[in-house]
Amino acid sequence: MRSGTADAAARGVMLSAGAYLLWGFLPLYYRELDHVAVLDVLAHRGLWALAFVALVVTVLGRWHLVWAALSNRRSLAILTLTGLLIASNWGGFIFAVANDMVLDASLGYFINPLMSVALGVVLLGERLNTAQRIAIALAALGVLNEIILLGDVPWIALFLASTFALYGYLRKTVNVESIDGLFVEMAVLAPLAIGYLVWVGGPLLGFGAQDVVTIALLLGTGPFTAIPLLLFAAGARRVSLATVGILQFIAPSIMFLIAILHFREPFALANALTFAGIWLGLAVFAWDAVRRR
Repeated sequence: MRSGTADAAARGVMLSAGAYLLWGFLPLYYRELDHVAVLDVLAHRGLWALAFVALVVTVLGRWHLVWAALSNRRSLAILTLTGLLIASNWGGFIFAVANDMVLDASLGYFINPLMSVALGVVLLGERLNTAQRIAIALAALGVLNEIILLGDVPWIALFLASTFALYGYLRKTVNVESIDGLFVEMAVLAPLAIGYLVWVGGPLLGFGAQDVVTIALLLGTGPFTAIPLLLFAAGARRVSLATVGILQFIAPSIMFLIAILHFREPFALANALTFAGIWLGLAVFAWDAVRRR
C-alpha cells in the first residue's frame, strides 16, 4: 500500500514538474511570434485553446460537467471573471516576451505565491504569522529597491503576479475542474476573440497574411496552453500542497535563465538585489510552509 502511495506521489511530481517545465520554456515559443501583434496572438491563443480543450472534453466524456458549469449562474459569473483575468495575464506575458521583458515576467511569477498570501489578508482577513510577514516584507523591499535604484516600477511583474493570484483565488471559489473551467472561460471570451480577429484580419482570421510557420505556431498556442494545465491537474491530485509550492518555482527559474543567458536581457546589480530580496522572501515562505506541515 505504501509502495502504491509512493508510486502515485512520484507520478504526481513528474506530471507537475512536466507542467512547470513547459510553462518555463514558453518564452521561447512566443518569441517566435513576436512579429505578430500581441492582441492577435492573445486572441488566437484563446480561440485555439478552446478548440483543443473541446477535443479533450469530448475524448474524456466531460460534456455533462461543462454543461453543469454553464447552467449554474454563480459558476458562470465567476468563470467569466476568471476568464478575463487569465486572458489579461496571458496578454501581459505575451507582451513581456515580445518586448524583451522576460526577466520581469519571471519576477512576477516568483512574486505570485507571496501575492496570493497578501490577497488572503486583504480579501479574507487572514492573519499572517511572523515568517509570512518577513517573507512579504523582503519581497516588498526587493521591488522597492528596483524602483529606487532603477527608477522604474516593475509593472509587468506586478501585473502578472496580481492577475494570476486573483485568478487562483477566484477559481478556488467555484467547484469546477481545471479543464472544464478552462473551456467555459474560453467559450465566454470566444465571441470577443473571433470578432476581433475578423475585424483586423477578415474572415480568414488573419491567416491569409501569414506564412505557414506562423500559422502553425498560432494554432499550436492551443495545445501549449491546455497540455500544461492537464499535466498540472493530474499531478496536483497526487502530491501535497507543499510539494506543489516548491515545484512552482521551476517555471520562473527557467524563464530567469532564458532571459539572462539566451535573450541577453540586461541584468545589473539593482536587478540582482531585487531578485535577492524576492528569493530570500520565498526561502522564508517555503521554510515556514514545510515547518507547519
